[in-house]
Amino acid sequence: MAEAAFAKTFLTTIDSRPLKLSPDHVEDARKFPARQPYILPRMPKPMSKPINLAPGQERSITVAVKSLRNPPLDIKLTSQPLNTSILDIKSSVSTQARIPTDKIKILLNKRPVPDSKVLKDVIGDTDSSIEFSVMVLGGAASVLPEEVAQPPAPAEPAGAAAVETDAFWSDLTGFLSQRLKDQQEAESLSKLFKGSWEASR
Repeated sequence: MAEAAFAKTFLTTIDSRPLKLSPDHVEDARKFPARQPYILPRMPKPMSKPINLAPGQERSITVAVKSLRNPPLDIKLTSQPLNTSILDIKSSVSTQARIPTDKIKILLNKRPVPDSKVLKDVIGDTDSSIEFSVMVLGGAASVLPEEVAQPPAPAEPAGAAAVETDAFWSDLTGFLSQRLKDQQEAESLSKLFKGSWEASR
């Protein structure tokens, strides 16, 4: 019944008004329902003022790359310019961790970051550091074995000391045999040279 009474009252109110508004009709603003003013909420982070840096004084970023899975990684790259690409960071991680670049995925907030991005695209205007997560495809099996340093080869004797070795006279015999095409003649000349050298000492 209340709905029917409201409908009748509403229709009666409408019927009392003209069907068309005059061209110069102006609604009285005092009859508008009161509204509370809308206030914009505060920003969670105040806007930073632009900083004018001199050439060569560009802001540098400290990049931390961590992996909680196997293999565990905790690499810190300091003084990285804003134009450093994600591919450059992957190359640095690859060099330090001995992991191929194509096996490394850089993540930010659990989302992969394309290699074409630079630090300027993923960091705030006032941040001085950023932390990436890294996912290694294939796990610890992707880590290349550490290269074992080979001991330096012993230095071969030179000058007069080389003539005193049997290897010198063996090489001389082989050289003469190759040029003369005669093994006996080569050995004979080699003995002659060796005898003359020993006699002159």
